Amino acid sequence: MGAGATNKIFPQEDVEDNTIGKQACTGRQGCSPLCCSRRGAWISAFFLLLLLLMLAALLALATILGRPSRVPGSQACVTWTNRTGFLCHDQKSCIPAHGVCDNIRTCPQGEDEDESLCRDVPRSLPSFLVSHCGDPKFWIYSDQKCDGTNNCGDCSDELSPVTACPPCGPSWWPCLPTVFRYCGCVPRTLCRDHVQHCSDWSDEYSCPGP
Repeated sequence: MGAGATNKIFPQEDVEDNTIGKQACTGRQGCSPLCCSRRGAWISAFFLLLLLLMLAALLALATILGRPSRVPGSQACVTWTNRTGFLCHDQKSCIPAHGVCDNIRTCPQGEDEDESLCRDVPRSLPSFLVSHCGDPKFWIYSDQKCDGTNNCGDCSDELSPVTACPPCGPSWWPCLPTVFRYCGCVPRTLCRDHVQHCSDWSDEYSCPGP
C-alpha cells in the first residue's frame, strides 16, 4: 500500500453495535430493553384479557344459579273457606287446591300453572293437594273431599269407610239423595223446590229450607 494511499478505516464498533441491535429482537441470545418491554406488554395484555373473560363467565354463571327457582314449593295453606289450599310464592295468596293446574293462572306470578308442577298430574303434584278415591286409579283434589259433592263418582270421597267426613253442615240437609251429584246430604237451597232430591221426599216435606 503506497504512502499516498488513504487508509479508509470503517467504524467497526458502530457496525457491531448495529448488528447487535438488529439481533436483539430476533436472536435467541437475549433482547434489548425496548423489545422485551413490548413483548411483556403484549403478554400482560393477553393474560389480562383472559382474566376478564373468566370473571365475566363466573359472573354469568353466578347470575344464572342465583335466580330464584320457578318451581313452586310444597307449601300448604288454609283458604278462607277452611279448605286445603296452595300457598303462592308471595307468601300471601292462598288459592284453593283445585285451582292448581286448571289452565288458569291464579297466583300473582302464575306458579300454580308451572310446567314442573303440572307436567305429570297427579304424580307431579305435592301430596297435600291430592286425595285418592276408593278406586286408586281415580283421584281428586284434597279440597274436594268432604265437600258434599260426589267427586269420585262412587261417593268414596264423602262416605266411610274410605273417608271419615263430618256430618252435614248447616247449609246441607241429611238424606239419601236421588241425585248422582250428592252422597249423604243435599244443599238446603234445593229444599221445597217441588223437585225430589231425597229418596224419602224429606227435602220437600221435612227440610225447612235455607
